[in-house]
Amino acid sequence: MSNKEFPPFISAQLQYLFKHYRSPLKVEQAWSGSKYNPGILDRFTLLIPYCLDFIKWDIIYNSESPNAAPDVIFGPGDEDFHPFHAISGGGGGDFKSLKNSLSDWSNKDPTRLLILIQALRDQYLAYQKKCVGEVDDDRLKFEMSTMLSREGIEMYLSMGIDKPEEVKFAVPLLDMNINKMVFGCPWRQPQKIYLQVVYPVSRKYVSVPSAPRLKLVSTSELRTLFSVDDVKLPPWMDEMCMAEYLPHLEESLERQISEAVSLIDVRRRFIEALEPLFGRPLEADPFFCRKAAFLATSGVFTFLVYFYISTQFPKQQPALILQSTQHFHPQGTAIKSPLMKNYPWSPRWEASQMAERIFEYLVEESSNFKRYCNEPQPQH
Repeated sequence: MSNKEFPPFISAQLQYLFKHYRSPLKVEQAWSGSKYNPGILDRFTLLIPYCLDFIKWDIIYNSESPNAAPDVIFGPGDEDFHPFHAISGGGGGDFKSLKNSLSDWSNKDPTRLLILIQALRDQYLAYQKKCVGEVDDDRLKFEMSTMLSREGIEMYLSMGIDKPEEVKFAVPLLDMNINKMVFGCPWRQPQKIYLQVVYPVSRKYVSVPSAPRLKLVSTSELRTLFSVDDVKLPPWMDEMCMAEYLPHLEESLERQISEAVSLIDVRRRFIEALEPLFGRPLEADPFFCRKAAFLATSGVFTFLVYFYISTQFPKQQPALILQSTQHFHPQGTAIKSPLMKNYPWSPRWEASQMAERIFEYLVEESSNFKRYCNEPQPQH
């Protein structure tokens, strides 16, 4: 969102926070608390990633007292989270970090808001661990004892009047640097995969606890290489625990990611096989080989051919779109074909044969596309 309506000191601290925080943040809404300058925004709702979801905190500055540190209002359901009370009563290193973030506050220092949010989030993680540890459920206590040794694990106790009590875990998977596996990797942030585990809190009279709900979640950019939606999770057996489940899952994921990386070269060879027929591509994805565009001609008709290549290639054939360089909609946009996938294909063909069959298909299809371009186009 634009920060032009925030005072310069808030804008600078927000921009620094967004740029340097370890994962993407969002501002949901912003408003003014000033009686004299209602056009100046000095408070906002910040969405902070936590346990594969977001927690919402209201950050309350006072534009009329710019030297004062902002107040923070925590979300509903966290009435017992009192990190600032812990400061007055002493505490360990996390408390000192939070205390220093307030005592050293300066509106001229753009790093201050980042330091405050990081310290509060660390306190919130400790608070949620305490809440989960106090749940009267033997299975949860056992699972916590086996999982807490894993670095980066987060948990959240979810409860409410109209929903059953449950505990959510976000478990980081794979001790491997996926970024380094991709040559020339363009990702700025480390790519991660997590297992979301949701345990219903068991009642004492339930003899066999129900299985947890499981879901794989990844950082968004990883989808250009590997989609966790395509992963079939191993079954959860009766009386199984996470310490038994995770090694099998991680072994399978490691194998699938290594295969996904190897498929980059398979896609690259396919794009290279197109060059003898279509010429050098006008553009091509140099990192993951997921897209390529070629200039093609049929007589005097000139058009672009776009190839969109799935991570499941060659099991899934590329999708094609044709775009005329000579025909345009009344609004000025180039005329394009619908997405095409109905051409001959076999994943067992060599790359050169795949390219030849696509070329043969487009020789005929280009005439149909030219007729389509010459038809009157609907007004939008």
